[in-house]
Order: sequence, then structure tokens, then C-alpha cells
Amino acid sequence: MDDGPGGWLTMASPVVEVQGLVKHFTLGGGVVASMLGRSPRVVKAVDGVDLTIGRSEVFGLVGESGSGKSTLGMTLVKLYQPTEGSISFRGRDVTRIAGSALKTYRKDAQIIFQDPYGSLNPRLSVAQVVEEPLRIHGVSDDAERGTKVVEALDRVRVPAAEYLDRYPHELSGGLRQRIAIARAIVLEPEFIVADEPVSMLDVSIQAGILELLERLSRELGLAVLYVSHDIATVRYICDRVAVMYLGRFVEYGDTETVIARPGHPYTKRLMAAVPSVDPASQRTRVDAHPDPSGSDTAGAATETCTHEEPHWEEVEPEHYVACPLH
Repeated sequence: MDDGPGGWLTMASPVVEVQGLVKHFTLGGGVVASMLGRSPRVVKAVDGVDLTIGRSEVFGLVGESGSGKSTLGMTLVKLYQPTEGSISFRGRDVTRIAGSALKTYRKDAQIIFQDPYGSLNPRLSVAQVVEEPLRIHGVSDDAERGTKVVEALDRVRVPAAEYLDRYPHELSGGLRQRIAIARAIVLEPEFIVADEPVSMLDVSIQAGILELLERLSRELGLAVLYVSHDIATVRYICDRVAVMYLGRFVEYGDTETVIARPGHPYTKRLMAAVPSVDPASQRTRVDAHPDPSGSDTAGAATETCTHEEPHWEEVEPEHYVACPLH
């Protein structure tokens, strides 16, 4: 990736620092394909990303499905091994760690998945779900584990006395996601990836989960990577935001600035897709996928991003765009 904005890499004491991160997947490379002389296909899920996330910061990552958002998040918590680039945690290189070092890092770097039901073991009670990470990481004292479980549930505003012995199928979607968050924070991590944590929840309870994540980030000093396709929730919770397109960042800056004055055609298309609550509002229909023929300027610019890498430009203080139009 072309050198990104200087502000990405000059934050004082970042919790997480990423430089030139690449994650490619090889498809169709099996024995049969080899015998038939077929070349494997490479999917560039993440294609050169730089970013930093500081203590008590919620960093937003927005883009449509397939842009590489979730792959980036899972690579940062080491569920995927990066193809190239580096990941630093508190100034320590964790790119290629394994064994006990990887186990230690996973105590410090947790993930909250999109589906709160699928991510919880249905055979475990709430107490067992939240306690399991403590057992895995060697907290052997029963009383200490019990205390930490109750504290974690209290932080996510779930009454322990009422819910400790319940099972996931007995809970609402919002409660299940709160339990998943409690499980993530019970080890007292410093970094959390929240991968579309409210996309499967009713709109009526999304705000409560977002408020919870923002509060935990502030109170516990958590660095949070908030992954979403929903710009409205990104605006609600995030301090800074990066827009991701085909595995790359194409726009970056303060959340309010980027949303109020988007500079990249792709960001503008995402903004145009946000429903308006004003019945009198007149909006022009915008195709989220530009015409490869380049019949319009924005479409041509966005299509160019699939073939070449534009240079970054600071269009206003701390607001950066990588686009041929600039």
C-alpha cells in the first residue's frame, strides 16, 4: 500500500499498530486442479492496510460485504495468519507468534462475533460460557473465577443472580450479545474486535449494545475495532473511521468529518444508500457498484481503484482520501 496518512503511524503509544497488512486466500489449488493444469485463484481479501488504534478509542471500519472488513479484524486477533505486513501490540511484534506467546496475545486481544447465538455454546450455562476463558488461561481458583464472572456480567448490566444458570436458548438476542461481550472482557483484554455486533439485533436494542461498547472502551481503556456496513452505527460510536473497498482503505478521518463531507466516490455511494427519516427528502438513486465502462466520473474513478493504487491526499485536516479524482 502507498504510504498512508502520517497520523496513522504517529499516535503516541498505540495499542495496535498495523503496517502493510496483506491477507490473501488461494482457491482451487487442490490435487485435481494441479493434475488438470489449472492455476489457483488468489483472493486479495486484505491488500495492504496501515492503521493504529489507541487506548480508549473506537476505530470504525465500514464497507460493503466482501470488502475485507471481517478478514482484517480476524487477522488482527490472529484467527488468520497474515500473508505479508506486520502487527504490533503495545510495541511488540505479534505478526508470527505461536505457542505460548500466541495464547498470551489472545488473552489481550478478543473478538465479539456477529451472531450471538452461534458464538455461544448451547450446552453451557451463562456462568460456564463466561467462565470458560478463565479456565483456558489458567485461573484455577474457583472463588476467583466466580468473582470475575459476576464482575463481567455486572459490567454488561446482566444481573448475575437471575441469569447465571440460564442457557443461551432461554435468552433474547440482546442478552446473548451482552453475554458474548462479558465473555470477551472477563480476561481484561486491551484490544477487542467487534465484528458487526448489532447487525443481527432488533433496531430497538442496537443502541443499548452500542452504548455499552462505547462505555466499556472508555472505562476499561479498551482499543476497539468496530466493523460494520452500517454507517449510522459507525457515526454513533466511533472516534475515527476508515472506508474499505476491495481490501484497501480509500478514505480515512474523524468520523463526523468523513460522514459529513465524504471525499471518495465509494464513500459517497455508501452515504447515498443510508435511508432518510425525512419523508420530504428527495434523493437521487445511486448504484453502489459503478459501471466498469466508466460512463460517469465517479464510476470511472472507483473502477480505477481496482487496477491501480491512488496516492493519499489530505483533503482537510486529518481527513485523507485515496482517489484518482484528487
